[in-house]
Amino acid sequence: MTKKSNYIAAENRYEKMNYRRTGNSGLLLPELSFGLWHNFGDNDNFKNARNLLTCAFDHGITHFDLANNYGPAPGAAEKNFGKILKTDFKNYRDELIISSKAGYGMWPGPYGDNGSKKYLISSINQSLQRMNLDYVDIFYHHRPDPKTPLEETMGALDLMVKQGKALYIGLSNYQPTEAEKAFEILKDLGTPCLIHQPKYNMFDRWIEDGLLNLLGSSGVGAICFSPLAQGMLTNRYLHGLPKDSRAIRESPFLKTDQVLETLPKIIALNKIAKERNQTLAQMAISWILKDNRITSVLIGASTTEQIVDNVKAIENTHFSNEELTKINEISDNKKPL
Repeated sequence: MTKKSNYIAAENRYEKMNYRRTGNSGLLLPELSFGLWHNFGDNDNFKNARNLLTCAFDHGITHFDLANNYGPAPGAAEKNFGKILKTDFKNYRDELIISSKAGYGMWPGPYGDNGSKKYLISSINQSLQRMNLDYVDIFYHHRPDPKTPLEETMGALDLMVKQGKALYIGLSNYQPTEAEKAFEILKDLGTPCLIHQPKYNMFDRWIEDGLLNLLGSSGVGAICFSPLAQGMLTNRYLHGLPKDSRAIRESPFLKTDQVLETLPKIIALNKIAKERNQTLAQMAISWILKDNRITSVLIGASTTEQIVDNVKAIENTHFSNEELTKINEISDNKKPL
């Protein structure tokens, strides 16, 4: 049984964070949002998970980002978040932005994946049940589904809002062409797209080839995931590969060869960060926030110290032309690794 919490949020929490308007909407999001992709599964330390969330909120991070399949096992992150929400954040629900997503494989059979109305409506109902919520603030389609008509997928998202199960709608991992079509459909339905969640960092700059301009002209916000390139844009690999690193464990998202090939770039970028009196992680985050079309950067953390370190990134998001030129040269401009 979960113990009752005596958690009281820091009174000065909103002084520690900056907030940006999300596209043309009335919604403000913190410059840093907290993602629950890792460290909230059934195999993770529950006490640490609670500490991470309360630390984030104490530093003005009001937006918690989940998905139906985050775990392990799938659904575990939402379930554990729901427990923490009940004990620690019961009195703060109206100060939180809680988002979830569906679009990847979640349960067996033909209705547990992709972008059909059947899957998406079932997914949001399950997510609300796991988190013990009446609604989520933002619900995303997690990835495009070329086999389902966009009209069906966007119609399902629109229905969620009209049923009161989500306040806003977002998209994730959509390319510019399909995103533009989706925005038009949602606008016609009367539920404009609030925000797009793409992968973006110094080593993966694909959104600069059209998507960022589209978001700016369409009045849609941007929240970027993987700002630290799976830990490569931190001090973690500056002195070689630690034994517990994801690269050594051969994560599907990060390979040993990838880290070793990128090491000279990491070292060169770290030199610029030092000249800015920032850690490499702080500079990587502030580099994304330099663009006012970006609403928020999604961070993950396994320790509260990492959260505190990342929050310092918002103190300096200005880059000189010389710094930007050097970073472009080092990161090979827009080519993803």
